[in-house]
Amino acid sequence: MPSKSSARLAALTVAAVCSAASTIVLTTPAHADSVRVHDVQGSTRTSPYAGKQVTDVAGIVTGIRTYGSSRGFWIQDPNPDADPATSEGVFVFTSSTPKGVAVGDSVTVSGTVSEYVPGGTASGNQSLTEITKPTFTVLSSGNKLPAATTITSRSVPATYAPAGDTAANGSINALPLKPSKYALDHYEALEGMTVSVSDTRVVGATDPYTELWVTVKPHENRNRNGGTVYGSYDAQNAGRLQIQSLGSTADFPKANVGDTLTGTTAGPLDYNQFGGYTLVASELGTLKTSDLKRETTRKQRGGELSVATYNVENLDPSDGTFAEHAAAIVNNLKSPDIVSLEEIQDNNGATNDGTVAADQTLTKLIDAIVAAGGPKYDWRSIDPVNGADGGEPGGNIRQAFLFNPERVSFTDRAGGDATTATDVTKIRGKAQLTLSPGRIAPADEAWKNSRKPLAGEFAFRGRTVFVIANHFNSKGGDQGLTSQYQPPSRSSETQRHQQATLVNGFVKDILDTQKSADVITLGDINDFEFSKTAKLLEGRGELWSAVKSLPRNERYSYVYQGNSQVLDQILISPSIRRDCDFEYDSVHINAEFNDQISDHDPQVLRFRP
Repeated sequence: MPSKSSARLAALTVAAVCSAASTIVLTTPAHADSVRVHDVQGSTRTSPYAGKQVTDVAGIVTGIRTYGSSRGFWIQDPNPDADPATSEGVFVFTSSTPKGVAVGDSVTVSGTVSEYVPGGTASGNQSLTEITKPTFTVLSSGNKLPAATTITSRSVPATYAPAGDTAANGSINALPLKPSKYALDHYEALEGMTVSVSDTRVVGATDPYTELWVTVKPHENRNRNGGTVYGSYDAQNAGRLQIQSLGSTADFPKANVGDTLTGTTAGPLDYNQFGGYTLVASELGTLKTSDLKRETTRKQRGGELSVATYNVENLDPSDGTFAEHAAAIVNNLKSPDIVSLEEIQDNNGATNDGTVAADQTLTKLIDAIVAAGGPKYDWRSIDPVNGADGGEPGGNIRQAFLFNPERVSFTDRAGGDATTATDVTKIRGKAQLTLSPGRIAPADEAWKNSRKPLAGEFAFRGRTVFVIANHFNSKGGDQGLTSQYQPPSRSSETQRHQQATLVNGFVKDILDTQKSADVITLGDINDFEFSKTAKLLEGRGELWSAVKSLPRNERYSYVYQGNSQVLDQILISPSIRRDCDFEYDSVHINAEFNDQISDHDPQVLRFRP
């Protein structure tokens, strides 16, 4: 950054170009009738000047971003208008690292007003008002910065977003901002301005991209670990706010859910592709740890069958997390009798060479479990068709069963492969799978580029238990909660609804054959316990999501953008639910921690068949 020499105090115009160099030319001072920042921002989400040239927009430089693809600086007018709907800050996009400008400079900026949509228009994201292709004049340096606007629990409305304009396909872009009525309007009316939060609790742990989430509403749907629970489509948790660092990421705190950023965190309010409204902090509060501990479930009793689901996040033999996953299964999950694993990759992981076998991946995990003091698990799985099941290219993720042969046996019926469907038959009055392990309707369009369910038949103390391992279609392509379309579109649901309907139909076949059959359907359902996906999977009582046996504020297995939510579920048939002789535990060992080995928390069910 250039020093504040007397030469910089002259009235200079800097022509910002895509190259690292900048051209400096003399210009005239700003005119009294120049467009102001609040005129540029306007009182809706899009600028009334979008696509137009503006001249000599005045402001104080409040922050400079010198990294990433969105380089430039923020300016804020120190003389605001009286309209709370019009922001006094705006981002000046220079493309390359800004030259000849520093925080505290009084500047005038000329350029083209643009509405930039992070992630592209197909994302559905709101747009960010910017001044692009700028030239700017430094009038003076070392000026006092405009005071930060404090975001508090009281200032942010509890109602998250207005209903979209039906005449505009649900867009809220053209609606007048009502910052005292809607949270998204409140944040939009502060876009580009310096804002601050104080003593905020972390509700989304620091991720590898040095981002975390806090809440300014500490009592909003709080769980016992300090997170914010997402319990319905109408309760989006308005107090959530993403925090990034404007300075060195090396200084960014490594926070867990429940920790607190004490003191003041302040900086410009931005909008980005991965989370929407984001405080880009030039000043970070001090991390106060809550000393969050990883949870441990109890061990199953002799007559109880313990069944777990665990998404191990693209596990392949090259990963360094086998010992940690093994310790989690042995120590935190207490060595369940059956473990449904999701995201087991093939033997060479993301190497895309046609390999589909995963025996090395599973053997390495089993050996690590033995080394951690656990049982010598056996396993069953079916290799997918190369590249047909989605996930990381080359990884060929699939579900797999681990089971403890000292406690439970697997009933093998040969013939199951990637493309052959298992079915239900009746033998001596009891339901049986024709193939075990086998896949459910693998040729159906519902499973295109998605994982096919793995069905297996187990025996525990002489009683048959049917287990169906799932990994439904991901939420990729859905619009975010901060979308310009309200309510946001969840296009990925269509395929999950088809998948849930097929799995429920298979369970119904089992129960029609044997009403008293014990059936467990579990895995990464990639949808909430209150979703239509879950309702279709439950059907007309064929299944019931056992996570609903927990208090509402304990129902979560995943944290996304500061919302603690259910993605992983274990659903049970009436014979298991009827006597209420079961226990369910969402074992929080990953989702709330910055040093997670998976982004999912495992789920455990114990019951007496």
